[in-house]
Amino acid sequence: MAREFQRGHKARIGDLTAGTDLYVGVQIGGPGLTFDISCFGLDADERLSDDRYFVFFNQPKSPEEAIQLLGAQAGDDESFRVTLDKIPSHIRKLSFTAALDGPGQVSRIGPGYIRIVAGGEEVARYSFTGSEFSTERAVMLGDFYLKDVWRFAAVGQGFDGGLEALLKNFGGEVAEEAEAPQAEAPAPAQDAPGFAPPSGPAAPAPSFGAPAAAPVPEQPAPSFGPPQGATPAAPQPAPAPPAPQPAHPQVHNAPTIAAPLAPPAGPGVPPGAPAPPPAPYGQPAPGQHPYGPPQPPPAGFPGQPAPPAPPYGGQDQFPGQPAPYGQPGMQPPGAPYGGGQAPAVPQGGGPGLGVVLEKYKEAPTGQRWTPQNGKLIRADLGVDGQPVLARQGSMVLYQGKVDFSYKGAGFRGRIVGNATGQEMQLMRCTGQGQVFFAENSAHVHPIELQGDAICVSAESVLAFDESLQYEVRRIEGHGIPGGALFTMQFQGTGTLVVTTHGTPVVLPVTPTTFADANAVVAWSAGSQVIISSQVSLRRHAYPGHSGETVNLQFRGAPGNFIVVQPYEV
Repeated sequence: MAREFQRGHKARIGDLTAGTDLYVGVQIGGPGLTFDISCFGLDADERLSDDRYFVFFNQPKSPEEAIQLLGAQAGDDESFRVTLDKIPSHIRKLSFTAALDGPGQVSRIGPGYIRIVAGGEEVARYSFTGSEFSTERAVMLGDFYLKDVWRFAAVGQGFDGGLEALLKNFGGEVAEEAEAPQAEAPAPAQDAPGFAPPSGPAAPAPSFGAPAAAPVPEQPAPSFGPPQGATPAAPQPAPAPPAPQPAHPQVHNAPTIAAPLAPPAGPGVPPGAPAPPPAPYGQPAPGQHPYGPPQPPPAGFPGQPAPPAPPYGGQDQFPGQPAPYGQPGMQPPGAPYGGGQAPAVPQGGGPGLGVVLEKYKEAPTGQRWTPQNGKLIRADLGVDGQPVLARQGSMVLYQGKVDFSYKGAGFRGRIVGNATGQEMQLMRCTGQGQVFFAENSAHVHPIELQGDAICVSAESVLAFDESLQYEVRRIEGHGIPGGALFTMQFQGTGTLVVTTHGTPVVLPVTPTTFADANAVVAWSAGSQVIISSQVSLRRHAYPGHSGETVNLQFRGAPGNFIVVQPYEV
């Protein structure tokens, strides 16, 4: 039986099927909507570094045929064949997307899904509806990603833009439109390849393909119909004719252009006349007095503009005579009142606001935790509304229906927190939507735990999944008052977001490593930690000290580490 996925759920493909030759089917559509369904082969940085692994209608397969576009079949609007053991090592993720081709919004789609079929049996399905989206024009449906083994993630993330915007988001380049190639002669009919769905009910289902359709009673086929016994594919809609261009430009759709505040000073140039050459260095421009303000040329020549009127509050002056002390001179229109110089404004059309703000747009990766930049992170609460615990006051904005409530530590937790200095003031975020977290412009780092544990100071915790377990841990030591320090230990399955002042460094502890207790952010729970003190009676007998009298000593087996920030709390 197929495993049903919810938005944000992940699983190892090996837990779903032992096969590596998979069939991926997609169904998405709505009244009057047409979709381009594609697969992006991304590298470790989630970028399309090789355009040959962008599989879509114009490029139906990757070079080694590990990813193939099969078309509509077995009830799916589009389908792919993915052979995991053929995918090259530099491809770390396969992102399946659907983008609108033409006008419309994703919120108008009906029930859809992305499913995985192996050995003729459906093993996984993620279903979605248009009510989960709003004005988006594309959807990131699901991902195959390599993290020690291949895994599947149900994404269901909307994207503001079409197929070109998706391509640019993944780092690809949109090719310029070329002349349409000549239509090729239709190839002669041949037998279906071995991986295709069966052409009739008598043919067995392929090892990876979708289940064969149930047999239907044979009927006389019309002269224009498909062959008997074949499952008719959904008709492809005819391409819509290009929309007529409006008679007047669409002002609201045009990019915003910064217009000059004042016309350039000096005489105008008649239409069609060549521009005058620039004046030599140190010499006044034509029509300008060497010691006075710019003078317009005498009016009356054809094509010459009339002299500008004196500014409001100013006074006329004789040509060549400087303005009296304290009085404003002649100013071009738009100059600030009081004689200040008008700011130089670049001439010509500048970039629109959309182009300027493009680099600050939200990063739509579709994961549960998505860094927007080095100092801001987004948590997707998902359809199932799995809660998130975060530091009180760390929410900077949210979208959707999200509830924020106080998360108490209990009477015992308060006592332990006050005694150890590891008390966390938390809030609980529940509902459906996205929440953005930040803290005093500190750097944020999501750490995904897969059943392991990590030790973090409470001051460095920004947010984490409620599924993680946490407790105060004691660090043994000698030679300092109290004989111990304390930290927080997190373990389980989920994501923990920590903050640092500046870019941290991660070091192995295989050789014994010493670190300042005020600079250490986190370390693996398998590391052995003791407090190292250099305080002695001999040193106290003399004034002064180095300031590095108490450190933490780390050691452990290979694979253990510490995280240190370039800042002391």
